Amino acid sequence: MQSRARAIQALLDLVSDQPVIICNGFASREAFKVKDRPENFYMTGSMGMAAAIGLGVALNKPQKKVVVLDGDGNVLMGLGTLATVGALKPKNFIHVVLDNEVYGSGGNQPSYSRVVKLDQVAKAAGYVNVERVREREDLVYEFKDMLGKDGPSLLLVKITEQVEDVPWVPLPPAQIAERFRKAIE
Repeated sequence: MQSRARAIQALLDLVSDQPVIICNGFASREAFKVKDRPENFYMTGSMGMAAAIGLGVALNKPQKKVVVLDGDGNVLMGLGTLATVGALKPKNFIHVVLDNEVYGSGGNQPSYSRVVKLDQVAKAAGYVNVERVREREDLVYEFKDMLGKDGPSLLLVKITEQVEDVPWVPLPPAQIAERFRKAIE
């Protein structure tokens, strides 16, 4: 398995102009360090809302593939969003769940993704493409494949608990939102 930062690096290396909504906590901080770009929307709070925001962007911009980088704890916090995505079936929605089975930003307390298989929940909710990977090569292969398919898609990526030493995202929320809005117009 790989660290969250390595998985994020692999994913961000494959996107071009796609909007990417990144969940709060270390995922946003690591993504900012790895590859900051105006098309990245960094959550600085609102745990569990990245997929809901990504769904809104996908519905509003049907001509663009929209990628959500989420964590297992975030998905568990906003589990109802999986059902909404499955029901609305946006073809341009790719939901990547980085699953280390802990609440990494809160001190590595165990999450229920150890027993609740989020990929199976997504499949039951109506996601069209659902894959689970552990290795970097499989992550790259499946994500490239999902970029070329109609969704909604969910890619569950098993990762280690390793955390990078990264600072907070230095942009205020209003600036993140404004530059993201301009980038996806």
